[in-house]
Amino acid sequence: MRTEKKLKLKQLRHWRVRKTVTGTPERPRMSVRFTNDNIHVQFIDDTIGKTLAATTTLSKTTPDRDKLAANVTSAKIIGALAAKTALEKGITQVVFDRSGDRYHGKVKALAEAAREAGLKF
Repeated sequence: MRTEKKLKLKQLRHWRVRKTVTGTPERPRMSVRFTNDNIHVQFIDDTIGKTLAATTTLSKTTPDRDKLAANVTSAKIIGALAAKTALEKGITQVVFDRSGDRYHGKVKALAEAAREAGLKF
């Protein structure tokens, strides 16, 4: 019963965020998704429905990817790596989509690492 309620509340948060957050070519949406084992970050232009850049703990270009998990320390590493990838593609400003997760812990660590690495949001 409790997990059903948590999932329902997460879905409501996700809908509420996505109602207002959309990516444009000048300011794409930085979508963050945490699974039990991995972290996925995508930069999406919603006007054409295309992913401009992406970073994940599963990517072969991720350093020490065998040691990374879905935790705060890995979120900091992936946040900085995602910002570096975005800056290489010419993306400097984004809108942050936390995918229904609350803004604390892993999500906050990833966002702050991306900001420190040069992304503006």
